[in-house]
Amino acid sequence: MRIDNSTFKRVEEFKYLGTTLTNKNSIVEEIKSRLRSGNACYHLVQNLLSSRLLSKNLKIKIYRTIILPVVLYGCETWSLTSREERRLRVFENMVLRRIFGPRKDGEWRRFHNKELNVLYSSPNIVWVIKSRKMKWAGHVARMGEEGGV
Repeated sequence: MRIDNSTFKRVEEFKYLGTTLTNKNSIVEEIKSRLRSGNACYHLVQNLLSSRLLSKNLKIKIYRTIILPVVLYGCETWSLTSREERRLRVFENMVLRRIFGPRKDGEWRRFHNKELNVLYSSPNIVWVIKSRKMKWAGHVARMGEEGGV
């Protein structure tokens, strides 16, 4: 495409304001990108999350303030399928397993997902996304027809 003296190439996807946009308007690539970024953050702080010197509450705060915002950036516009919901829950459970460590019941084992839900005691990542989507819908509804630019 050519406008004035500028030429623009047609691309399959590009990043705009931190969000991956595709020519098929698919959110799958955006979620994959967000999870890759969240994984990078997780690997940067994994030593803190597995440290015995820090309390579990402090580790959860690290997760909520450092990792979660990176993963959830722009989630208000996502339309999640059960497959994406599962990917997000798998990511969250991976981080929570690092935070809570193994469990000793005679022998060492990993926590099951239900046990992690009880220990975490906060809304899971999918619920947080749905909550943010509802908040965003409320903002848009209150804007009215003149609110848009």
